[in-house]
Amino acid sequence: MSRRRRAVKREIEPDPIYNSQVVGKFINKIMVGGKKSVARSIVYQAIEKFSKKVKAENPLEAFEQALENAKPTLEVKSRRIGGATYQVPVEIPFDRQISMAMRWIIAHSRAKAGRSMEDGLATELADCFQNQGTTIKKKDDTHRMAEANKAFAHYKW
Repeated sequence: MSRRRRAVKREIEPDPIYNSQVVGKFINKIMVGGKKSVARSIVYQAIEKFSKKVKAENPLEAFEQALENAKPTLEVKSRRIGGATYQVPVEIPFDRQISMAMRWIIAHSRAKAGRSMEDGLATELADCFQNQGTTIKKKDDTHRMAEANKAFAHYKW
């Protein structure tokens, strides 16, 4: 009998402006210390700046396209077999793909020194929309690692 409890997925409330659960989840990931109103203002200003940069008519579609470009499909997981540890490539579930893409975009936005969070986030989203930048490089590195270790794919569990 498994000792693990299956996690119950909570419903994320959609954001008030775009009425999108994806944006609501992104706001929750940006939030630090329970300051949701601050996180909302950061995200909304960043999406406005980003949509002006890429000249998009619909900011929500452009945001979702940038997120889609940043989503990885494969990753490697360590698997210990007979004293050796192998990096086994596995497909990533859909909700984890979105979560990883959001996490990478936010981390690389925060790493941009000398800029406000809105500017860094808008720049990173614009880079993801155009398939370039540090988040896309991270995704490509993850895929390259999985491709390099595909000889160990038969160790999947």
